[in-house]
Amino acid sequence: MSKVLYITCNPKKEEESYSLSIGRRFLNLYKQKNTQDEIIEIDLYKIELPIVDIDVITGWNKSKHKDSLTYIENTKLQEIDQFVNQFVDADKYIFVSPLWNMSIPTKLKQYIDTVMVAGKTFKYSSTGMIGLLKDKKALHIQASGGTYSIGKNKHLEFGNSYLKALLKTVGVRHIDSILVESTSKSAYIHEKIMEKADKRIEEVLSTF
Repeated sequence: MSKVLYITCNPKKEEESYSLSIGRRFLNLYKQKNTQDEIIEIDLYKIELPIVDIDVITGWNKSKHKDSLTYIENTKLQEIDQFVNQFVDADKYIFVSPLWNMSIPTKLKQYIDTVMVAGKTFKYSSTGMIGLLKDKKALHIQASGGTYSIGKNKHLEFGNSYLKALLKTVGVRHIDSILVESTSKSAYIHEKIMEKADKRIEEVLSTF
């Protein structure tokens, strides 16, 4: 049995969002094929995420030297630990988000900053960062109004490429993507977009 984190970051209703609706299609099919897995859904627009501020940074530095923490520092570190431990404990990650301004939404970046903690998800060495998350799988489902996986705009895509690069640095080696593109033209090619997405879902399901 695997523990799966289904992490969504989109303020829209599911039926109004390509990323969320296709994410749900994938998750429903995944559940059918993996009935024993535990699915934990995290809607980043419905939870309060910790902020890595001066109290958190000071608390981390104090912890390295086993110095006493203030009440506020201790409380904030405990809040972060809850998210980090949940992330580390999972076997698979499904991220669902739109491409906003060529990158990921702010709340997804905030979540990443919360769970990427030295000593928990990675460690420093004389040669650089070493990932601590072994034998994990990840999937990113991303929708975009234009096309960025190929063509003249490929160099402008910093959403999926960023998330994949970051996951690799913390040790995740099996990373896949479902890119739902040209959604701004959906009034004309909606059926084509969904047909392509369904085909890609089946491909990913075979190895995820």
